[in-house]
Amino acid sequence: MVFSSSLFLLYFLPAFLIAYYLLPRKFRNVFTLLASILFYAWGAPDFIFIVLGSIFIDYYIVDIMHKSTLRKARRALLAASVILNVGMLAYFKYANFFIENLNEILQWMGFGTVGWTYVALPIGISFFTFQKLTYSVDVYRKVHAPLKKVWDYALYILMFPQLIAGPIVRFNEIADQIEDRRAFENTDARLLGFFRFVVGLSKKVLIANVLGEQVDKIFAMQSGDISTPMAWVGIVAYSFQIYYDFSGYSDMAIGIGRMIGFKFPENFNNPYISQNITEFWRRWHITLGRWMRDYLYIPLGGSRVPKWRMFFNLWVVFLISGLWHGAAWNFVVWGAFHGFFLIADRMFLLKFTEAIGKFPRIIITYFVTLIGWVLFRSETLTFAFDYIKRMFAFDSVDTDIYFDMEFKTMMVMGAVFAFIAAFGRIEQWWMKVLTKEKKIWILAAMTLAAILFTMICIASITSSGFNPFIYFRF
Repeated sequence: MVFSSSLFLLYFLPAFLIAYYLLPRKFRNVFTLLASILFYAWGAPDFIFIVLGSIFIDYYIVDIMHKSTLRKARRALLAASVILNVGMLAYFKYANFFIENLNEILQWMGFGTVGWTYVALPIGISFFTFQKLTYSVDVYRKVHAPLKKVWDYALYILMFPQLIAGPIVRFNEIADQIEDRRAFENTDARLLGFFRFVVGLSKKVLIANVLGEQVDKIFAMQSGDISTPMAWVGIVAYSFQIYYDFSGYSDMAIGIGRMIGFKFPENFNNPYISQNITEFWRRWHITLGRWMRDYLYIPLGGSRVPKWRMFFNLWVVFLISGLWHGAAWNFVVWGAFHGFFLIADRMFLLKFTEAIGKFPRIIITYFVTLIGWVLFRSETLTFAFDYIKRMFAFDSVDTDIYFDMEFKTMMVMGAVFAFIAAFGRIEQWWMKVLTKEKKIWILAAMTLAAILFTMICIASITSSGFNPFIYFRF
């Protein structure tokens, strides 16, 4: 079930919210869990029992670990939890990739191939696996006590607003809210949550969908048929599509969370105004970056090790980050690409670009991210390298794709909203709009605007058949 679908907007979400507000507080967690199970089963009925089974087993492993006083037993139980969760992720997400590459090697060596039944990918497994790992590790580190009820743990993992594509909510950030969120259950929070949801919906439907339809056409072409201007249009449009698609989903998740009393962490903060790749990763997919830092980079030694080891750790983290995004070599190379620039920042790039000014640094950083997005969007490495060549070919190739006024308008709007925060105090003002309490007349105006844009989005959804979420594939 997609947030930006008529089924969700007109039926599931209104019915859920009405029932949620009418129920006594003591039943709301169980009701939200049941609604989340229905939400997940609607899109992946074959996997819901596997997910529920792993949640049940993991809960009791961690519960026993918490009660144990033996250090070796605690470590063994933590290892069991990690193996369970990483093992599921490895099997469902990477088994096909491993067998395909193994068969290519065997064929090259002249041997027969390995027979294999293709494994389907459970929706959202990359996201909820990381959340399950934070639960195990946070309890092991005694950052927070485990939840007392198995259905509260299931709610933490399966909560439908952020189940499919984040943000990645760490256990210690939300544990107290699962048990008691009366402090956040008020009219202001609900109306601001509704406004935030519609901001995300508008990003997704009015900008990302319009751009994505044309991006798909360009990337479906043979690389030799793509002119240099077309190649640049395609990747710039994709950079806006993936930003408004993914940040739009995060906005919707945060908005729904606020409507039911949860405060999810921010996941995006105007990433295209970054002045270097290090800053880009502090602004893009913030919860993934923080997860990688606290649960992978720091345990590897972080910055407390010799420089060569720190650089190696950074590269390992971003190779894993690339592979986390998808089981294909182009994602691995994309991760290595960003890892290279993070290391270069620390070695010389930050000092080298210090004197050129803010806006040249923003342009250079955006250019680097565009090259990275070619690797991310392409189906194969070969196509990615050919596409990058086309970006700098500057020869005459005729193409038969023409862009209508709607596409051109959304390209301009996408650029404006992506870069406007680089000017003045717009970034701080916008965060105040989304998060701070408001006077009643301001809330009323924001709610009316949200209702108007909801109607516009629903009209757009019903008139178009193009409505995928990019990160559902991960």
